[in-house]
Order: sequence, then C-alpha cells, then structure tokens
Amino acid sequence: MHDRLTQSDIDKMQEEIDYRKLVVRRQALEAVKEARAQGDLSENFEYYAAKKDKNQNESRIRYLENMIKTAVIIKDTSKEDEVGLNKRVAVYFEDDDETEEYKIVTSVRGNSLKGLITSDSPLGAALMGHRAGDRVYVKINDNAGYYVIVRSIENTGEEEGDQLRKF
Repeated sequence: MHDRLTQSDIDKMQEEIDYRKLVVRRQALEAVKEARAQGDLSENFEYYAAKKDKNQNESRIRYLENMIKTAVIIKDTSKEDEVGLNKRVAVYFEDDDETEEYKIVTSVRGNSLKGLITSDSPLGAALMGHRAGDRVYVKINDNAGYYVIVRSIENTGEEEGDQLRKF
C-alpha cells in the first residue's frame, strides 16, 4: 500500500532524513566509539545502549526513505468552502448531541488524540468535499454507520505543529 502524502510531507521527511544522517548518525557513532573504548564489551551496558540508539536511527532513516520512495503525491483540490486537507472542521454528532473539531491531514500526520484525523479514516473520507450545513453519513462497515453535520470549515494551511508520526 502506498501512502498518500503532500509535497510538504515529503519535504519534512527529507529534512528529518538529512538531520539524522548529518547530525544524529555522527553523534551515535561517536557514542559507540566512546563506549567501546571503555574495555570489556561483554558487560558494557553503555556500548549496547549506544549500538541500540545507532540502529534505531538507521532504521528510522530507512523507513523514511522507503515512505518517500513509495509515496503517492496528492494535492488538495477542494474549494475554499469545502472540507479538504489541512482544513479545520467543526462536526456535530447527532447521536451524542456534541460538536467536535478536527483537522483533516494525511496519513503520516494523523493523531486522533490531538484532533488530527486522516483523509483516509472513515470520518475524514466521509467529510471530504462537503460544505458547512451538509448532513453526512459516516460508514464504519457494511452494517454500521452514523450521521454528522458539518458545522463550519476553516482553512488553516499546514502548520509547524503538525508533526510527522514517529514509528
């Protein structure tokens, strides 16, 4: 499966890769050298911790490079008054009689605890392209779903606080 990412997502990933290769990798290698110089490696916790950190950094670099290589670049084609990527949406849940606010983002930025839902999630996919006042059916599976009403849409653009998910 290919992740659907914006050019901004790709750019942020490339920045992280560059930082990890130029700064973190150098620090990790230095930490391994220092720990190795302390002598007996069989009981050297610092050596194993430094190797683990180095390997985690290399793994993250490979993961990001693979994400970039396999990504499908998308653009937000929604109109100003429609739900689309990087827009904040107030949604009224009829069953709960509650209004909640979400920002629609790409899959690498999703974090439901911070109100960032992906355009691929059931709620995000259902809301895409709708306007304020629309009543939208959110299909969970073939047997279940619920209705929401789009209360308002705010164009927020991409913000610095939208961090890429770390795996």
